[in-house]
Amino acid sequence: MTSEPQIVAAALARAAGRHFGGEATIDNLGQESGGASRQTWSFDARVNGERHGLILRRDPPLRGRPGGERSSSLDRATEFRVIAAAWKAGVRAPEVLFEMQPEDGLGEAYVMRRVGGTAIARKLLRDPPYAAARGRITGQLGEILARIHATDLATLPPLVARQAADQVASLRQSLDQLGTPQPVFELALSWLDRRKPAPIDRPLLVHGDYRTGNYLVDETGVTAILDWEGAHLGDPVEDLGWLCVKSWRFGAVDKPAGGFGSRAELWAAYERAGGATVDPARAHWWEVLGTARWGIICHNQAWRHLSGAVKSMELASIGRRAVETEVDLLQLMKEGA
Repeated sequence: MTSEPQIVAAALARAAGRHFGGEATIDNLGQESGGASRQTWSFDARVNGERHGLILRRDPPLRGRPGGERSSSLDRATEFRVIAAAWKAGVRAPEVLFEMQPEDGLGEAYVMRRVGGTAIARKLLRDPPYAAARGRITGQLGEILARIHATDLATLPPLVARQAADQVASLRQSLDQLGTPQPVFELALSWLDRRKPAPIDRPLLVHGDYRTGNYLVDETGVTAILDWEGAHLGDPVEDLGWLCVKSWRFGAVDKPAGGFGSRAELWAAYERAGGATVDPARAHWWEVLGTARWGIICHNQAWRHLSGAVKSMELASIGRRAVETEVDLLQLMKEGA
């Protein structure tokens, strides 16, 4: 019986051969850990005597009720074009190379160049090789984010626009689907709805999941921004708020900017790189929304496990983190009162 790695390797050999123009041999194929909603495979393709370090991004089979977060994610073809536009605009993103074709038998998928670095937060926050990088990451994240938001909209594929009110309504729908009382999240959504900022006149490209764990870092700092499936048009401050959600500090709670620096440092770097002046009140609102969003995602991930749709200890453990966000929400709402 043919195993999944053998099927993937054969498909990649055909696709790489088409793209690079020669017979391809696939080596060092392995599926990366993590990624509850997407498969990531690392491999080397040898074509015409040249070795290419590559990454396959692929949709896994879908089972069970899709949560609100997954249902709003980009398909692979659109994600491919968003990353291509960002890369051409000078964003530190992987270079996407080619899409898989239906005859390859891997579903919606694409291949990009492999970039060096790690996304593992505990290594970045603690290990000696990244000591110098830790002092650069906050500034680099601000600069990169300004460049993402400056991406020419004419180069992008059609994307949904989501203003603040749309985000609150989406979370409300997702919370209602749980079917169980969630008083803290109900309070947070009411708080957000009463204080939501005015819509922006010209929505910009928003990454949608800009946080520690979704970018690669080597000893020099950030090498690439990953996980673009949440990209949309919207308020650029959304990305700034999401990065500062306490859950993405991985224990470094005194450094709101992803565990590496202050909000002021992040905003200053963003503004120096051409981003608009950041309104602290608006940023706080988006941080509250981001915290509520993550907590509701935790509940939905737990539902996937508890319902039997996907048996996963990872999803079960993520579900337990919802209570952390409840404490964070109460503190944030008090600060913003």
